[in-house]
Amino acid sequence: MLSFLWLAGEVQEGDTQRIDVLLTRSALQLRERWPFLVEPVRDISGLGGAVVLTLLTVCCAGYLVLARRTSTAVVAGISVATGALALDGIKHLVGRSRPDAHLAAGVFDGLSFPSGHASMAAVVYLTVGALVASTRPQFVERAYILAAAALVSVLIGVSRLALGAHWATDVLGGWLFGSTWAALWLLLLRHVARRTTGRAPSSV
Repeated sequence: MLSFLWLAGEVQEGDTQRIDVLLTRSALQLRERWPFLVEPVRDISGLGGAVVLTLLTVCCAGYLVLARRTSTAVVAGISVATGALALDGIKHLVGRSRPDAHLAAGVFDGLSFPSGHASMAAVVYLTVGALVASTRPQFVERAYILAAAALVSVLIGVSRLALGAHWATDVLGGWLFGSTWAALWLLLLRHVARRTTGRAPSSV
């Protein structure tokens, strides 16, 4: 969280603007050189949208209920909901504008720092990945699920930069915020599990 707060301060002071503009212009040049990649990148970006993340959270909660871990399902839902509220508050506190329209592959509304897609993708995919992984007995299964969750989170963040929807530091800030938020709630779940069952789930 300290890294996120430091980055937010740098963004507010404008210290990151030079590198942000450079990377955003580079993304524009890549889109102009390989326009056929824009639609696939949009599809990847869509995996971090509110509808997809909500459905994923609900499906994960249902799976955990079936696995007789109702309290974990409830806490997971709360972690995602509070993460979204915290993100909205931070966006308004920082008040950063998105890249200019001529640098983006479309019209993107709202404030820019941190990236909502990158933030909530990290919150949801990492939380869901860890919770689902904790139900699997084999280490290789748990490792694969966690690696897949992390990969999807990274790709969603990169897609926002590639589309010009966010500055690079917005995406980095989103990853820092989202991964920290997920880790804090997973630690809380681990603590609750220890108190209620005497042992923590293997991946939480």
